[in-house]
Amino acid sequence: MARIAGINIPQNKLVHIGLTYIYGIGDKFSHQICSSLEIPRAKRVNELTDEEILKIREYIDQNFKVEGDLRRDYSLSIKRLIDLACYRGTRHRKKLPVRGQRTRCNARTRKGKAIAIAGKKLTPTKK
Repeated sequence: MARIAGINIPQNKLVHIGLTYIYGIGDKFSHQICSSLEIPRAKRVNELTDEEILKIREYIDQNFKVEGDLRRDYSLSIKRLIDLACYRGTRHRKKLPVRGQRTRCNARTRKGKAIAIAGKKLTPTKK
């Protein structure tokens, strides 16, 4: 079982695919890690030796901010925006889209499930 940065990497995946299970390492960085450590593209996680796993761990610790540290930095930057009370911070506080998307329709991912307003029925107009 390969355990890197506190994450259990799946055994039967290719190494560069398995590394993407770590928060903060995507496709680009996983290829960079494999090429700098000279790990073949066709090698699977269960074929890695203990030395190679140790090299990967050390390389990630030296060159990348991953998992808990990255999550902490991300949440601290959002908290900083909220404390500054800037426009982006107020949008974060209200749980609305931050980057200029419209909210009249759509935006359900950010706003959450639609809430029905009680007592709002359409009344027929008198002629």
